[in-house]
Amino acid sequence: MTEQRQDAVERAWGDLVAAARRTVSDGLVVGTSGNVSVRVGGTILVTPSGVPYGRLTPRDAVGVDLDGERLFGDLAPTSELPMHLAIYRNTCAGAVVHTHAVHATAVSTLLPELPPIHYMAASMGGPARVARYAPYGSDELAENMLHALRERTACLLQNHGTITYGDTLDQAYDRTAQLEWMCRLWLTASAIPGREPTLLSGPQLREAEERLRGYGQG
Repeated sequence: MTEQRQDAVERAWGDLVAAARRTVSDGLVVGTSGNVSVRVGGTILVTPSGVPYGRLTPRDAVGVDLDGERLFGDLAPTSELPMHLAIYRNTCAGAVVHTHAVHATAVSTLLPELPPIHYMAASMGGPARVARYAPYGSDELAENMLHALRERTACLLQNHGTITYGDTLDQAYDRTAQLEWMCRLWLTASAIPGREPTLLSGPQLREAEERLRGYGQG
């Protein structure tokens, strides 16, 4: 590995560990649940299986290729590696975030798709679908996830949690946080007896998508 590439891997690992720790502090996971990955060229950096994020150091970096073959690291990669690799093989993702966020997981047990309750759904390609349940770490779950992610960058995993991806780790994490917030919003609004939340139409979501393309500092 060249010195320049080594520097890039070290920076990416530091960002990955920071994001993984943030999932805990933000209440998106409990203990060692959930996982994060980042792509650096042909290398996928992933959180290791069953290690508390607060204990991770630069020496704990784990890297695999797109076939899941370990390139470096002594620790076993996350058990959800099949989901991460499926996204990298089928999209241009630069990072993936998987959580067990409470409100999103609750919605995944109730509906086949999160209703379009807020325009931020447009930032993920449309309302988040729910991938059918399958055992964690299985190829079946990865397949179900890909089906739910068609033309989307986020989905819910039935009785399990969430998964999002983005060009960058910051973008993937923001989508995770927004998805959890929208699920909490829907649960809050739909809990009022005798009232139904208003939902956005397809044209309204498409208009929001156009506006969001020009959002921010460019």
